[in-house]
Amino acid sequence: MSTATQQDAFVATVDRLSRLSVDRHADAYADIDWDGAEMALRPGDPRLAPSGFDPIVRTEWYQSRSPEERARYGLHRTASMMRTGWEFENILQRGLLRYAFDLPNGAPEFRYLHHEIIEESQHTLMFQEFVNRTGLRTSGMPRPVKAVSHMVVSLARWAPSLFFLFVLAGEDPVDHLQRLHLREGDVHPLVERIMRIHIAEEARHLSFARHYLKRHVPELGPVRRAGLAVVAPVLFGLMGRLMVYPAPSVLRAERVPRCQARRALRTEQMQALLRDALAKPRRLCDELGLVGPVTRRLWKLMGIGDGSGTAGSSSAYEPG
Repeated sequence: MSTATQQDAFVATVDRLSRLSVDRHADAYADIDWDGAEMALRPGDPRLAPSGFDPIVRTEWYQSRSPEERARYGLHRTASMMRTGWEFENILQRGLLRYAFDLPNGAPEFRYLHHEIIEESQHTLMFQEFVNRTGLRTSGMPRPVKAVSHMVVSLARWAPSLFFLFVLAGEDPVDHLQRLHLREGDVHPLVERIMRIHIAEEARHLSFARHYLKRHVPELGPVRRAGLAVVAPVLFGLMGRLMVYPAPSVLRAERVPRCQARRALRTEQMQALLRDALAKPRRLCDELGLVGPVTRRLWKLMGIGDGSGTAGSSSAYEPG
């Protein structure tokens, strides 16, 4: 495909995403009946229990808990994911604003990027509103990640392809987990409403990031492409664990025994969940030529290869 044809296809995609952002968007307060009786977060509600894919569900600690205690753990886990989610989206918004700042007049992505920023702000509002209504203390991302967030934002100007890989590293795993959660059924109506809004709008955000990378990565020089190829598996391995694994702060607050949590995180089921959550960005990197004989080993070392080898260690993320 010629460069001109690729650009035409990119413009058409961005225009379509912009139209969808106008036709199908949600407001965090107008489209969620926060004070409706069915939306109340009542202690012990079994619909707040964690999803079956949560590794802690298979521990002796969890099996010995009462239904009320299981629901509390599930609520705490969900609140933590939402707090982490909006902090990630805050970084994303700042990066998109930084990227948009240097765009010339007439750039087709300028409009879409601001639609996405607006939608991410709505997601931030509904995530934090949910956290507030739980009454639980949640800390979100680990402090080291928060400390380097400004560096991630700067990537949007100096290394935008790496920045959009970061976008996929955070959004794809969350999208995967939320779809699994809804598929299990019997989800609390407030959690379900928030997740359905988020999934519908994140589909556009993921689509833009993928199309951006398909459009621009082939234009990079060999040195930058080689750099992306090395960084990608490390980035996805670390961010995937941040989004998929239970937060150490939740495990501490709920007094989950550390030895049981460690064993749960190292099971093949958990490693398979991590690989599945990153399957789409892994395939995209393969399509972009970022997965070669050498870097393929790095994907497997990070535990997020194609599953044909042994699972990687989870030592990069240990419950505290």
